Amino acid sequence: MIETFDVELPHGIRLGCRAAGRAQAPLLVFLHGFPEAAFVWDDIIVRLAGHFRCVAPNLRGYSYSSAPPETEAYRPKHLVHDVEALIGALGGHARAVVAHDWGGALAWNLAAQRPHCLERLVIVNSPHPATFLRELQHNPAQQAASAYMNFLIRPDAARLLGENDFARLWRFFESANGEVPTWLDDVTREQFRDIWLRGLEAPLNYYRASPLRPPSARDQSLMALQLPADSVNVTLPTLVIWAEADHALLPCLLDGLQAYVPDMRIERLPGASHWVIHEEPARLAESIAAFLSV
Repeated sequence: MIETFDVELPHGIRLGCRAAGRAQAPLLVFLHGFPEAAFVWDDIIVRLAGHFRCVAPNLRGYSYSSAPPETEAYRPKHLVHDVEALIGALGGHARAVVAHDWGGALAWNLAAQRPHCLERLVIVNSPHPATFLRELQHNPAQQAASAYMNFLIRPDAARLLGENDFARLWRFFESANGEVPTWLDDVTREQFRDIWLRGLEAPLNYYRASPLRPPSARDQSLMALQLPADSVNVTLPTLVIWAEADHALLPCLLDGLQAYVPDMRIERLPGASHWVIHEEPARLAESIAAFLSV
């Protein structure tokens, strides 16, 4: 059974949340990515609700949460502060944070910079900032795979994505040969359509506010970017689940990851795509439960 409620954070941001499990159980926080919302975790949190209190917020700018209009409001430090404050409001400590895509970007930073908030970290197809920076600076294949990010920062991106019933966004979910996934049924389409109709400008500000995107003819600032070790090193026990058929985030992003995350295990899923949360929820729930039982 999925509950819905709002959490008002001390700094004035409201996060609309979905949850399952007993309030007294150990807390798991689930962070979604783009162009999704908290509902994408429903299947997984219901599977884990017997042992954990599972809470999936709609991140700042999405769906039923606060959406400040300024791009500056979506800089990583503000987004990480939201997650830290949410954990504080839910009891002050999380057994783990489980995160995908943009949610993973926040979770990597939270684990590196606010390790007191959580015991363990689970990442699903979200690159560590240091390996992502390396590949964006030096790997033409990852630069090409991430080229869509330079489209998403365009001032007219929200309008273009909204055209023809969000035709460009639906294509995000298609396979390389244009096949529509079986999990994208009519009910799921309506859930996506509902959140997209509530606005795309704020979610796109995540891309606009981040320095991590491929260099372009107009913007080469990424090539001079450096990340201090103390801002990216994660000492917490970490599980990285990586769907290897992700066309946007290539397996090379795992190379050298141990240098930044020494207490880590990697679980590779051959054939699964970036949208593995939808494709294999039972397997993901099983992997998360096994990791947290150690």
